[in-house]
Amino acid sequence: MTQNTSYDVHIIGGGLAGSEAAWQLGKRGFRVRLSEMRGAPADKGGERSPAHQGDGLAELVCSNSFRSDDDEKNAVGLLHHEMRRCDSIIMSAAAEAQVPAGSALAVDREVFSAAVEARLTALPNVDLVRERVDTLPDAGITIVATGPLTAASLASSIGSATGADSLAFFDAIAPIVYRDSIDMDVCWMASRWDKPSKLTGEAKDYINCPLDKEQYLAFHAALIAGEKTSFKEWEANTPYFDGCMPIEVMAERGVETLRFGPMKPVGLDNPHWATPEHPNGRWPYAVIQLRQDNALGTLWNMVGFQTKLKHAEQVKLFRTIPGLENAEFARLGGLHRNTFLNSPELLDRQLRLKSAPHIRFAGQITGCEGYVESASVGLLAGLMTASELAEQTWQAPPRETALGALLSHITGDADAETYQPMNVNFGLFPPLHDVKKKARKEAYTERAKREIGGWLSGLVGTA
Repeated sequence: MTQNTSYDVHIIGGGLAGSEAAWQLGKRGFRVRLSEMRGAPADKGGERSPAHQGDGLAELVCSNSFRSDDDEKNAVGLLHHEMRRCDSIIMSAAAEAQVPAGSALAVDREVFSAAVEARLTALPNVDLVRERVDTLPDAGITIVATGPLTAASLASSIGSATGADSLAFFDAIAPIVYRDSIDMDVCWMASRWDKPSKLTGEAKDYINCPLDKEQYLAFHAALIAGEKTSFKEWEANTPYFDGCMPIEVMAERGVETLRFGPMKPVGLDNPHWATPEHPNGRWPYAVIQLRQDNALGTLWNMVGFQTKLKHAEQVKLFRTIPGLENAEFARLGGLHRNTFLNSPELLDRQLRLKSAPHIRFAGQITGCEGYVESASVGLLAGLMTASELAEQTWQAPPRETALGALLSHITGDADAETYQPMNVNFGLFPPLHDVKKKARKEAYTERAKREIGGWLSGLVGTA
């Protein structure tokens, strides 16, 4: 495929990373062709991946949460802060679509996707084209942001260009429950340790389903015994990413594992159990939490309950959870195969394919993990391309920042032989050995916020 000279950049993939890259370039006046296969007519190769539900740009296919929004002592919260300072379309759309989730940033999926698409398509120099791209362009500046579920034809083309097999892992999706089917005489609304929400100021952002010890042990045993999705032979050795581990795989690690993970009961005091029928008091042995999934509050997702259980098994098992006996599911959990590049080996420090430097990669296909990380790598790819088009020397964000630490990890700091998907975390930052451990997270964020300002002032198109 060759480039059409009517645009400056061809972006393939309209997910979080592709949308962010298109925004960063489009608002700077560059002409962008954004190709998205979802919503394309049949003669243009239109199709959806196994995980997508609709055709909107930047669809969230797993959780509706961008995780912690605490930018004082949390690496992903710091990444939120830095992206906002870069005028990220993903972060501004998230603010528009935000729903209560304690100190986390969670969104109404449909409102979020619609906000991204509306703002992006309002730019006159961004051309959204519904089409499937089957081969890498052999000329012209290109950003490939097709995500971990790249269509088979394009994945084959990427494999030919890289000369190496892409790595792969399985990603699991959590179920979503209709709010009016939850028994609130059994469940209760609370945030852990009554921590107030940044959005509402209240400490009631989660629905909590309590289990006593007997209920927990029965649930754990049924979870392990439940019928699961079977793998094809070629998928048998594909690893899971720990950040999206199926609940039943986690359960197999030990009977108490879930109580120290997604079913952690600490900080959750059940007001319904202040009765003689509960002699052990108001503290459950385990808790399953549900988080609001849309602005109307009608849909709630089961936090940490990504699963590969078969659908009938999910309904049967999850209706044994106290308060969910009559649960109705808007979406059941699922499992899909993700692929990503061995980026430290294949990409240069500007995310360009070493064997074909007119092509950049962005988003989860580079091996970053998480919504915000994916969007941030798209943001960086857009900024790098803007510098190239403006014939300016690209200056990478300082490694002391969240953007810089993540970029450095993807493009060379990580060991290529053991490279696996990674969320942003303070372990990627240059260490601060002279700061006491308790104060280290605050020190990392303070240092990053000092460093980001100078870098921002040198970006193309930044006032």
